[in-house]
Amino acid sequence: MAKRPMYLQHVNVYVRNVERSKQWYEDLLGLHVYEYRPGWAAFLSADEEQSHEVALMQVGEDAPLQAKGQVGLNHMAWRLESLDDLKAFYANLKAAGQPIERIIDHGISLGIYLRDPDGNGVEVFYEMPRADWPVDYNVFTREKTGTGRFPGPWDAEIAPPPPSRAAAG
Repeated sequence: MAKRPMYLQHVNVYVRNVERSKQWYEDLLGLHVYEYRPGWAAFLSADEEQSHEVALMQVGEDAPLQAKGQVGLNHMAWRLESLDDLKAFYANLKAAGQPIERIIDHGISLGIYLRDPDGNGVEVFYEMPRADWPVDYNVFTREKTGTGRFPGPWDAEIAPPPPSRAAAG
């Protein structure tokens, strides 16, 4: 059997206008631009030791947008180092007037979900250290925990968890 991959290196995302999207990822997420080719592509990364973690590829203003529930990438997720970093990020979102789609407590992590200018899903999240995960290995809760594991300015905005597939029928 072949050796498994080390990790996911990058995601390639189609956008209508690469300049607009590049600016959004730079301004809102603080990503570093390694290469920008106007009218074609931008290569960005949170980790300056990596060539890129996301590539934005321009397909034109007339390209159809992704439909809700369509097969394809649901979202990309960007991990923050601490809960305090997530709180600061949340404050920046509010100050920038960036719409938040939802905020979900997953049990071991708290995710803030957004849409980029073309509707591509973006999650920014904090995850507890591995040593703090539950020992039963059911790490992603389906019930609202109410434990206050991730208290913060978002408390009133936390969405109920999605229904379980079994309950949905």
